[in-house]
Amino acid sequence: MKTSLSILFFILVFAACNNSSTKQAVIDSEKKDSVEKQSFFPVTNYIKGQLYEIKNKSINPLKYTTVNNHTDSAWLKIEALETAVKEFLYPEIDSVNLISLFTETKFADQTLDAYTFTYDATVLLPDTMTLKHWDVYIDPATNNVKRIYLVKTIEKNKTLQLTWQSNEWCKITTIITDKNGVSSVVKEEKITWDF
Repeated sequence: MKTSLSILFFILVFAACNNSSTKQAVIDSEKKDSVEKQSFFPVTNYIKGQLYEIKNKSINPLKYTTVNNHTDSAWLKIEALETAVKEFLYPEIDSVNLISLFTETKFADQTLDAYTFTYDATVLLPDTMTLKHWDVYIDPATNNVKRIYLVKTIEKNKTLQLTWQSNEWCKITTIITDKNGVSSVVKEEKITWDF
């Protein structure tokens, strides 16, 4: 009887040990699958699509440039529009090339009345990667993109931010950080095509 109980005890301990390692393997597999199954919103293609629509409407956008609280405006040739936002067309944001560097977080933002998709780095980014963060805001009523926000650090102390308001305007903000860590906006360029 004692031998039978000892054998049963060892079988239960062995099964429990195997079960915990099996559970850990399942957890690890689920984590790997969730990383592999991430699907980033194709921001670059979306912006290129918006540029294409503006060109097809033959609307010359109006560009407002603000420096030191002084604003100038000028009509922007349609051909110059892509050049004006070219800094934000690379690296291409899609599910293929950035999946190993960034992760997506989704939540319903009631303050903005939007579904928010936030993308942040999951690893230390290489020095050549200027893209640092981006957000996509989706209208919950229409499931259309309301706004896109991107942040790039193009020099150690220079940051560019793009706010793209779908079908209306975009704004590029240039921020400089001084040696004391104080940041200030040095230029804003707003391009509007919805009059």
